[in-house]
Amino acid sequence: MIPQSFIQDLLNRIDIVDVVGRHVQLKKAGANYQACCPFHDEKTPSFTVSPTKQFYHCFGCGAHGNAIGFVMAYGGLNYVEAIRDLAGSLGLAVPEEAGSRPEKASPDLSGIMQKATKYYREELKKSAAAIDYLKKRGLSGEIAAHFGIGYAPSDWRNLAKIFPDYDSEQLVEAGLVISGEGKRYDRFRDRIMFPILDARGRIIGFGGRVLGAGEPKYLNSPETPLFEKGRELYGLFQARRAIQDASKVLVVEGYMDVVALAQNGIHYAVATLGTATTPIHVQKLMRQSDHVFFCFDGDNAGRRAAWRALENSLSQLADGKDISFLFLPQGEDPDSFVRSRGRQAFEALLAEALPLSTFLVNELSAKANLNSEEGRARFLHEARPLISEVKAPNLGLMLRKRIAQIARIELAELEALFHVQPSRRSEKIPPRKSVGKKPDVVRKLLEMLMHSPALATLVDRGEIASQESVAGSGEAAALAKLLDFLAEEGAVGTAAIMEHFRGSAMDALLDEIRPGLFRLEEAGLNEEELEREFIDAWKQYQERLCRARMDRLLDAANSSGWTEAGKAEYLSLQQRLNLFQKSETGGEFRV
Repeated sequence: MIPQSFIQDLLNRIDIVDVVGRHVQLKKAGANYQACCPFHDEKTPSFTVSPTKQFYHCFGCGAHGNAIGFVMAYGGLNYVEAIRDLAGSLGLAVPEEAGSRPEKASPDLSGIMQKATKYYREELKKSAAAIDYLKKRGLSGEIAAHFGIGYAPSDWRNLAKIFPDYDSEQLVEAGLVISGEGKRYDRFRDRIMFPILDARGRIIGFGGRVLGAGEPKYLNSPETPLFEKGRELYGLFQARRAIQDASKVLVVEGYMDVVALAQNGIHYAVATLGTATTPIHVQKLMRQSDHVFFCFDGDNAGRRAAWRALENSLSQLADGKDISFLFLPQGEDPDSFVRSRGRQAFEALLAEALPLSTFLVNELSAKANLNSEEGRARFLHEARPLISEVKAPNLGLMLRKRIAQIARIELAELEALFHVQPSRRSEKIPPRKSVGKKPDVVRKLLEMLMHSPALATLVDRGEIASQESVAGSGEAAALAKLLDFLAEEGAVGTAAIMEHFRGSAMDALLDEIRPGLFRLEEAGLNEEELEREFIDAWKQYQERLCRARMDRLLDAANSSGWTEAGKAEYLSLQQRLNLFQKSETGGEFRV
């Protein structure tokens, strides 16, 4: 519940060129900046950042947004995290409206975790046994340093050496110390320590791997104000650049798998943190890349874990995004496989990973006897709740077709059984109307208002009220809403408009309009020329509204005769139409 006024003020203060420039090498290109897109692989720059409009757009893959959107997409942050990240870069505290949840994490916990990490890293240098263990696992000092790996000595109260106030409740709150029954001691002892970083690079927890025999083999930090296992992925912060370069992200099960893969040149791997893959994990992963690979051991436990990952992925699937499953040979894990056979063999295996759809159908088919009606009925029974989770329209249709084919029924029959809206055949879908070389007048008005919001002051508010009901199009409704917003908010920028309508019904329409804003910039119109263009387009639009309303009044009169009110309105509209026509022949006209 962050106040909208704060978000708008933040966007006014932040410079998107600085935000993007921290991660992407931008070059000046006229009034804008360009670079190769950080969200897809390309050799010719098509990623453009506008300092005047404070947004970015890629003409290659269509990625776009304001500073908040960029931080979310590039850093894998959620909406609130992105706002906090940007506010922090300006030294601003993020306020919360009454009734919102209080900030969970104590401001001192991050410092405590950082201090503990430094201590563990220093202790690693002193422990011959820990160093020998890492060397036997094939790790170099460079990789250990890259992941901040350390060592927790075997004593019970090691952290008392660096935290004089060892009895502080914050050490318990951070998950470093256990307290109870009159005892207080370190949670991690005689373990290799793997710091867990969030998307901003803050240390939020640890994973500890026992050196010798002992249980549990891996011990994670407990849930804390900083750390939620179901939201975080080990190695994601370190892997972001490699994920973008490789155009894929690989999900494995253990810390050592991630580190061993990086040691052997595969830097785009991350791991879940001792928990099953969650929908939030999948959401984060799909923000990082269009291609997500889950890698599991080939045993029964690995297949069960893969199935849970599939179930939690279904609701997050999107057309244009691919999720695949790799099962390693029996007795192998990513760590052992890549150390014994090398990067090339691992990536060759990765290229043969099963698409999610194939894995889904194979597993369902294996549970039923498809040669009997009873078996196919069971197959449909098992498939229905899974397929209903898929919201991606194209993939959902493909899966339903495949399920229907296996069950030996028609697609329409399956969709009736699954209570799915019947799919339309592609040949029956009417072709999209061509708009010609010039955009429709309503689209043109939307583009110009998005480009220069101050143009809204040229419009008579009395002319807006009935636009939606008269014109009857989605774009006309969007134009009315945009003008209403600009009338209420006054002088706001393009980025602020985008933010206001984020997630609304207008968002998709504004997505289509954004490329046109760069074309307007390239046209190089001065303020006076832009105003003339806008006034002319607004006049055309008002003329269209007049004619549409007059046609409706005539239809009503032909059906049931003229009413006094209808006749008066028709004559008023006729007079207004005459004014439009007069202006076309050189007479005076005011918007």
